[in-house]
Amino acid sequence: MIRGHLFRGTALAGSLMLAAVTAPASVAAAAPAADRGRAADPQDAALAFDSAAYTTITVTVDGRPMNVRWYKQICYVANPVAAAAQQPGGPGGGSTTIPDTACGYQSMNVFVPESSFGDRRTPVYLAMNNSGWKASHLRASVTAGTSYNSSTSNVGAALKAGYVFVDVANRSRGLVGADGSYPGKAPAAVADAKAAVRYLRLNDVAMPGSAERIVVNGTSGGGALVSILGASGNSAEYDTYLAAIGAAGIDAKGRSTLRDDVFAVNAYCPITDLGNADIAYEWLYNILATRDSAGANPSPEAATAIADRFPAYERSLGLRDADGSRLTAATMLDTIEKEVIRSAETYLEADPAHTIPPLGGTFEITSGAPGGPPTTTSYVNDWIDLDAVTGKVRSVDMVKYLAFVATQATLKTTPAFDAVGVDGNTTSGTETDLFGPPSQKYMNYTEYSWNHNDVPGDGSGLDDTGLTWDRYTAKKSTTVDDQVHLINPMDFIDTGADTAPNWYVRHGTRDRDTAFTVSVNLGRALAADKQVENLNQQLAWNQPHAGNYDVPEAMAWIADVVGRSGDPLASRPQG
Repeated sequence: MIRGHLFRGTALAGSLMLAAVTAPASVAAAAPAADRGRAADPQDAALAFDSAAYTTITVTVDGRPMNVRWYKQICYVANPVAAAAQQPGGPGGGSTTIPDTACGYQSMNVFVPESSFGDRRTPVYLAMNNSGWKASHLRASVTAGTSYNSSTSNVGAALKAGYVFVDVANRSRGLVGADGSYPGKAPAAVADAKAAVRYLRLNDVAMPGSAERIVVNGTSGGGALVSILGASGNSAEYDTYLAAIGAAGIDAKGRSTLRDDVFAVNAYCPITDLGNADIAYEWLYNILATRDSAGANPSPEAATAIADRFPAYERSLGLRDADGSRLTAATMLDTIEKEVIRSAETYLEADPAHTIPPLGGTFEITSGAPGGPPTTTSYVNDWIDLDAVTGKVRSVDMVKYLAFVATQATLKTTPAFDAVGVDGNTTSGTETDLFGPPSQKYMNYTEYSWNHNDVPGDGSGLDDTGLTWDRYTAKKSTTVDDQVHLINPMDFIDTGADTAPNWYVRHGTRDRDTAFTVSVNLGRALAADKQVENLNQQLAWNQPHAGNYDVPEAMAWIADVVGRSGDPLASRPQG
C-alpha cells in the first residue's frame, strides 16, 4: 500500500534518532532461547518474573466468589524513567500526587484467576488504560471484595473466562519527569506497550497464560495505542527507544532478540492517524455544512483550508472499499452511509427486543459525567427511515445524520487535534503536547498548525524557527514528523511489520470525537493486509465516544479466534 509522504510528513530516512537502526523489520524467528523464557543477558535476568510474589484476593463474578492471585506493580523495564511526584490532572485542574515515582508509569498489575494458576495456554488480556493519549499511571482494575457482572464488565468477563488480566501503565502526553522534562513524548507510549509485551514473552514459561495469545484492549487514546501496537509488531524502527528504557530482548548492540507482536486487538473509538486527523475531521463536518448548521464554525476559513487537503490525502492511501472499488473523498460519504445502515440492521437483528424509533419518533439518550447523575435527552429522529417489519433501512439522510451527531456533544475546535499555538491559542487540551523534544511542552505536528503558529517563544512553528513545515521537516535533525509516523498504524499495516492476525474495532455511530473516516480507513487497510485473518470492524449502533459497551459480543469474538488458533504451546515459533 502506498503511503503519501505529503500527508504522513515523515523524514524517517534522515532522522538522527533512527539512523543507527538497520535491523530487519521482522524478528519473528529471533533468539529462541530468550523467546522460551530463558534470560539471554544480565538485563533480561533482572526482568525475571517471580512466580511466588503474589497476594491472594477474593472477588465475586456473577455472584460466585473467585480467588485471584495479584502480582503487584511489576516494573517491566530495566531503566524506568523517573516521574515527578506531582502530576497534572488533579481535581479542578490542579495536580495529583503519585505514590510511585520510580516506575509508576512503566509497570503492570497481573491478575490470575484460580482456575488458571497452572494454565500456560489461556489468553492474556492486556488493558491499556489511556484516554486522549494521556499518560496512564498504574491502576488495579481487580480489587478485593468487588463484585463483577460478566455481561457488563470486561474485567469480570475476562476473569470468568479464565484469562490472565493485566493492567499496563505507560508514559505519554502530559507526563512530567523528575527532572522537569516531558518524557512521555511520542513514541514513548508505544515503546512502553511493546516493552510490556516483551516482558510477557521473556517470562512466558514462568508466568500463567500464553504470551502467544495476548489480546490488547483499549478505548480512545488507548484504542489508538493498541492499534499501533497491533500494526507494528517486531518493527525495528522502535529498537532505539526500547533500548533506552531497558526493554526485555534488546542486546548490548541494541538489536532485538524478542518479539512484540500480539495475537488480537480489541480497539474502541481509536484516536489514531493524528497527522491527518484534523484533515479528516474538518472534511467530515464541513462537506455537508455540519459546522455551520450546529453553530460551531468559529474559524470557517481555517476549516475550509484544512478540509481541502482531504481528497488528496484519501487518494494517497490507495484503499479499496468493501466492494473492491477505490475509496476516495468522492465515495467516502456513501461508504459511511452504508456503515451506518449496516450498524442499524446488525443491531436490530441481534435481539428482537432492539428497536429504533421511526421517522418523527424520538431517541431517548442518557448521558452524564462519571459519578454524576444521569441525564436523559430526547432527540427527534429525522434522519433514518426503516421498515419495522423487515428490520431493513430504507434511507439515511446524511446531512441530518451528521447534524444529529453534532448535537450529542459540541464539535471540537478548528484544528481539532493540533490546536495549541495556533492563532494565539495557548490553552492545552489537544494532542499537540504529545510531540516535540522532552525539553519542550508542545510542538505542532501538522502542516497547517505549524504554519499558523503565532505564539512567540514556544519553540514551534514558522514564527519561532523561520521555517515552513516543508522546510522544517526536510531537515535531517528533526523528529516531530518521525513521531507522527511511529504512532500511526496506517504506516505499518500491509508492510514488513508483523500485524496482529485478529482485530475487533468499534466506533460509535454518534461519536463526534474523531471522524468516522479514520475508523473506515483503518478497517479497509486491515482488510487488505494478508496477515489479518479475522477482522470484525463496524460502527456500533447509537454508541458515543466510549468502549467496552458490548462485553458479551467482544468476549465471544475473543473466544472464537482463540478457539480457532490451535494449541499455543505446539504452534509457538521456535527460532
